[in-house]
Amino acid sequence: MIIHRMVFNLNETQIRTLEQVRAVLDGTSELEFTITANAQARCEWIEKVLKRFSYGRLKRADKGLVLRYLNRFSGFSRAHITRLVQRWLDGESLARRKRPPTNAFARHYTEVDLDALADVEREYGRLSGPATVAVLRRMYREYRDERFVRLQHLSSSHLYNLRRSETYRARHTVRTKTRSDPKGAAIAARRAPTPENRPGFIRIDSVHQGNLNGRRGLYHINAVDCVTQWEVVASVETLSGEHVLPVLREMLDQFPFEILGFHSDGGSEYINAEVARLLKEQQIDFTRSRPRHCNDNALAESKNGNVVRRQFGYSHVPATRAGQFNEFCAEYLNPFLNLHRPCLFGTEVPDVRKPGRTRRIHRREDVMTPLEKLLSLPNAASFLRDGITTDSLLGEARSMTDIEAARLTRRAREELMDGVAMEVRRFRDVWSYAGGDAA
Repeated sequence: MIIHRMVFNLNETQIRTLEQVRAVLDGTSELEFTITANAQARCEWIEKVLKRFSYGRLKRADKGLVLRYLNRFSGFSRAHITRLVQRWLDGESLARRKRPPTNAFARHYTEVDLDALADVEREYGRLSGPATVAVLRRMYREYRDERFVRLQHLSSSHLYNLRRSETYRARHTVRTKTRSDPKGAAIAARRAPTPENRPGFIRIDSVHQGNLNGRRGLYHINAVDCVTQWEVVASVETLSGEHVLPVLREMLDQFPFEILGFHSDGGSEYINAEVARLLKEQQIDFTRSRPRHCNDNALAESKNGNVVRRQFGYSHVPATRAGQFNEFCAEYLNPFLNLHRPCLFGTEVPDVRKPGRTRRIHRREDVMTPLEKLLSLPNAASFLRDGITTDSLLGEARSMTDIEAARLTRRAREELMDGVAMEVRRFRDVWSYAGGDAA
């Protein structure tokens, strides 16, 4: 057996004044001192030091100095030193207290109880703790089954203790499918993005155009940058991986800057292994909204109403039109939103009514297009992708006026929606003729 020792060249018994303690701690004085790794010996040394300096009568600053001295040379943590000193002040000896071995819980539930519990879990399956406890309680109070006379008082917390015990697992074992990831790591961290005034942290959400008489409608995917409000909208037939993944790749490429973060709600269209793998390939941080934090994805949800619903409404759009809508978004809608449509950007100012807090106001100069907001950031060019420059973005924005871009987008949208309306009208007529009730 190897005994570790801490050796200090220091004659510790000569340290009798607080000035000497301060000199040792500052490194201006050398000492010859040896302490073994034996915890009992170190406790005895601590007790001697406390007595030598009359610790109980020292001022607060001097007590802190002695505590630092003990912490430095005892090898104990500061918290343990504090506990030992308090014991000494209470008149207790610092000798290690030997505690008789005791069990954490006295044996209360018998083999018959464990058999009854296993019987319940075999028939019900493994329910949650509160639900299982409710069944045990009802079995005795409602049906007078004497096997549950003690189990009726079982708590949910102790139920989990019993489930982990070897004696219970011998009676009932739950077999689950082997996980590919032995640690069972969750996909996407539950936290809000932290852009720190850097573009590239996008929030994403889905919008459904509704079903009609069993006919499935398409979905819009809406991605918005946290800092610049640069927005990319796309459309897919369904939210399955075969439709979402290719469109996500296209959407990420439409942003002029590098994507650093990807934040979504808990929807399975994003929280899955395929999307996580895509983002990992591109070294994009993947996060999702936290429970009871409705503001985590509020930016994307507000854009759903102010942009997507305002452009496409709430009426049913057949899923087969997803390709046409996707082309419209890429060619007309997204350039209009980012180069010609102003957005509000708040400014944090001190709240005079609540000292120490801030509030957000919207000034005239805070109204900008996403492109203008991007170019207003310090070192804006450093965030852009290879091959994209500020001059190229400005040239694209100035190729037409804001009104011309809005008019072009409106006409393209009306043409697209007219085709949808005609198709939906024909479907309603055919469905009604076949005997259904018109929606």
